[in-house]
Amino acid sequence: MKKKIFFLLWLSILGLSFACRNKEEKPEIIKSSKPVYSYEEKLKSKITEIRIFLGKTPKYNSNVVFLLDMKIESGKNRFFVYDLKHNKILNKGLVGHGSGSETGIAGKLQFSNTKDSNCSSLGKYEIGSSYFGRFGKAYKLYGLDKTNSNAFDRNIVLHKYADVPYEEQINPICNSLGCPMVNEKFFGVIEKLIDSSKKKIILVIYY
Repeated sequence: MKKKIFFLLWLSILGLSFACRNKEEKPEIIKSSKPVYSYEEKLKSKITEIRIFLGKTPKYNSNVVFLLDMKIESGKNRFFVYDLKHNKILNKGLVGHGSGSETGIAGKLQFSNTKDSNCSSLGKYEIGSSYFGRFGKAYKLYGLDKTNSNAFDRNIVLHKYADVPYEEQINPICNSLGCPMVNEKFFGVIEKLIDSSKKKIILVIYY
């Protein structure tokens, strides 16, 4: 009887030891503390800001706005044509940023309002009249914030470029000299909106 009790006790201790050992050896799952970037949340925030801005003046088109999220890598769609009236994205496409905005660190850009910096500048822009230049038809841009006030003097314009792809890419696309630069086909889409608008359309570059 004593041997049986001893044997059962030994099995219990062995089972507990095995369970504890398994628990200790189980790899710890470390959750990343780095927040996942949500372009949708940022887009909502910018739409709220632009509504407030447009509500203060009748000068600009209050139905459509162009939103460029430079936090999204250049190989992905980050130029959004947004319908403010119906609260939806009408179209989206690729857009190049300035070569001077490259920092050498993947996913990190810098911005400047300085002439010859070849950087993109953050802020709101008024899309002005069109003209024909080096890349064909393009639109003059006028900076409306301190961060992009030199846009016109820097010759920052909205233009197309043959080497900008239409479809999303795995790798980054080509850079500009600071201008928002889009695919030729996508340019045709935004061109129709700009030319048919009775009021100036606002373009916003953010990060």
